[in-house]
Amino acid sequence: MKIARTNLASLTSFVLAIAALVLQAGAAQAATKTQWIDYKQGNTALSGYLVYDDAVQGRRPAILMIPDRSGFSENTLQDAQMIAKLGYVVFAEDIFGKGVVPKDVPEMTKLITIYNDDRALMRSRALAGLDALKAQPMVDPTKIAAIGFCFGGTTGIELIETGAPLLGFISVHGSFNKFTPEAAKNIKGRVLILHGAEDPVAPMEEVNSVISQLRAAKVDFELNLYSGTTHGFTRPQSPSEVRADEQYKVAMARFFKDVLAH
Repeated sequence: MKIARTNLASLTSFVLAIAALVLQAGAAQAATKTQWIDYKQGNTALSGYLVYDDAVQGRRPAILMIPDRSGFSENTLQDAQMIAKLGYVVFAEDIFGKGVVPKDVPEMTKLITIYNDDRALMRSRALAGLDALKAQPMVDPTKIAAIGFCFGGTTGIELIETGAPLLGFISVHGSFNKFTPEAAKNIKGRVLILHGAEDPVAPMEEVNSVISQLRAAKVDFELNLYSGTTHGFTRPQSPSEVRADEQYKVAMARFFKDVLAH
């Protein structure tokens, strides 16, 4: 177990590290390709966003990305492209259904309530996206990790509770309000929790509870807490959130490199 908190003195080295990683990957990313992949969960049509370097030959590690409550917003597409620049195939999966993009917060709330209230459906949608990613010809199905943002973090927790064969999962300001000790025992890979210490959506009591359960289940996990930071720091609105946004990218890159041996 590793628990880390923000250290302002190391911010410069963090930023330089992620810049070096992105620049290094960018040199080999001259042929980045994006495409929509249609698939189904039961009778529901879904369509996910695939990003990869078309110049790379053979199968390679991949990241399943679970979007936040905005679905396939411009920010979501940009996040997928950013992660792909680290050298991975990235598949932003579809939870809401093909063509369903909420236009405002009330619509977002209505949509995520459906899945928050029906965790079996949430898990089925998440697993369908994982299967769609594994089916891509450029993907090494034995080297897949996942990342979820906000609602996607919650969905990702549900996914790893199924025992899905992921080498690692990152929750970025996710929620853990229905996490159980029994489900924790099913987790196969490593877990990284990136969280704002002042998050009102998933407060520290909730974080402490999930950490206790991960410890009891002997899950290999890390927790990075960002001081003075609330929810949604990947869309920063304050200086502390700007720092957290920079630092989470470094932590993400390092974690994926470790678990995928990339």
